[in-house]
Amino acid sequence: MTDRALISPDELAASLTDPTPPLLVDVRWSLAGSDRPGYLAGHLPGAVFCDLDTELAAPPGEGGRHPLPTQDSLTATMRRRGIGPGREVVVYDAGPGAAAARAWWCLRWAGHEQVRVLDGGLAAWQRSGGALEVGEVAPQPAPQARAHVGSMPVVEVDDVLAGRGGTLLDARSAERFRGEVEPVDPVAGHIPGAQSCPTTALQEADGRYLAPSALREVLAPLVGGRQGPVTAYCGSGVTAAQLVLAGHEAGVDVGLYPGSWSHWVRDAARPVATGPAAGRL
Repeated sequence: MTDRALISPDELAASLTDPTPPLLVDVRWSLAGSDRPGYLAGHLPGAVFCDLDTELAAPPGEGGRHPLPTQDSLTATMRRRGIGPGREVVVYDAGPGAAAARAWWCLRWAGHEQVRVLDGGLAAWQRSGGALEVGEVAPQPAPQARAHVGSMPVVEVDDVLAGRGGTLLDARSAERFRGEVEPVDPVAGHIPGAQSCPTTALQEADGRYLAPSALREVLAPLVGGRQGPVTAYCGSGVTAAQLVLAGHEAGVDVGLYPGSWSHWVRDAARPVATGPAAGRL
């Protein structure tokens, strides 16, 4: 498998005829929770289901709404879902792509490099004429799987406060960034100095990601010419993974602040900014 983060429906369909086809992992999810009923009603042939809330995140708490899973729990997930060493994996969701990006990021963070995201997700697969099947698929366990976390850059809150996070990109909607609305967290606004980069700017209207050159055009005004690292955050560390994925495709290294806004606002002493512009920390 190449180092590309994305795979098209046509490429995926062709790969499913290989002697050892990729393992398909359905990670449908929304703010309401993981969508197992949707998976059971119709999924890509052979796809196994992965629950983002319980398998790709630790329980909510001091670390925010979706803290990163521990190395041991991620190892258990990989073994349970059949993600063994060298196994090619394709993850997908039903839009807008955040859950699939989180799964891609977690597996890459765990040291599993052979993973890609189905570009456009379930809808793109169906538009291309891809078939669905119903019901549960029992994974073939991979007892030899082992997560070795640390293969993707993680930025902690102390790094952000000290400026070591570099350029901060906020993946939430512009309205949430400006503090005009906040549907989930108790405080509205954004981290001072952050740049607004909603994930909707990364995708076509049909949910496919922009071409790498177009992604560079989106990111360049935000990070071009700036010194130091780039860090993505969102509400709870899920949607921000799409910025990391887009950066990967565009050739821009982007770290992830996993706790994101839901963690930032747990401490009232941390500064909060509202409006379209903000000063640096």
